[in-house]
Amino acid sequence: MTIRRRPWLALVAALVTAGLIALGVWQLERRAWKLDLIARVDARIHAAPAAFPWAGGDPRELEYRRVRLTGSFEHARETLVQALTARGAGFWVLTPLRTPEGTVLVNRGFVPEDRRDPNTRAAGQVAGPVAVTGLVRLTEPGGGFLRSNDPAAGRWYSRDVAAIAAARGLAGRIAPLFVDADGTPNSGGYPVGGLTVVAFRNTHLVYALTWFALAALAGAGTWLFWRGRAG
Repeated sequence: MTIRRRPWLALVAALVTAGLIALGVWQLERRAWKLDLIARVDARIHAAPAAFPWAGGDPRELEYRRVRLTGSFEHARETLVQALTARGAGFWVLTPLRTPEGTVLVNRGFVPEDRRDPNTRAAGQVAGPVAVTGLVRLTEPGGGFLRSNDPAAGRWYSRDVAAIAAARGLAGRIAPLFVDADGTPNSGGYPVGGLTVVAFRNTHLVYALTWFALAALAGAGTWLFWRGRAG
């Protein structure tokens, strides 16, 4: 019975080898896609500021686009979203910016716990027309830090544009995306902008090499099996 099973075992080993090779090739394709994405995002970040994309489009092609907006902040409707940054723990300050085209939520930057009260950073609550340059970001529905947003209690763990707009009673045309302000200093030093982290995990080559190594081992095992059978 063992002799009869040997061809089937060899066939299974060959299929396993082919499957492992296919997984390795797939990871190489994913790596090429990831490198292209990184290059395209890098080009957007360093491009000259463009108009905010009110016309819409593929969100994946809009994220990290560098834009410039003009309007007036509604500081009374700002929202603090929990943040963990290179400066430590604190909050993002999201403030509606009224523009001629509609309202855009702007992440003006980071404030530590002792600056969460707007009165402690009154110099940065600029009134009147302002110009904001920053990066387009995608909304973050659901929550973060393994916790859900609690609008009723004023606890925010992610920058959920629709939920924040509803909680703050924003009316009219509301952009479905928000903008991370750049590092242009605010009066009084707060909020601190320009802390956007742009990083893409790219371990596809490691995975590809792992799959190819396993395929080589499976192939060598199959060859040794047939060699022993032939002998």
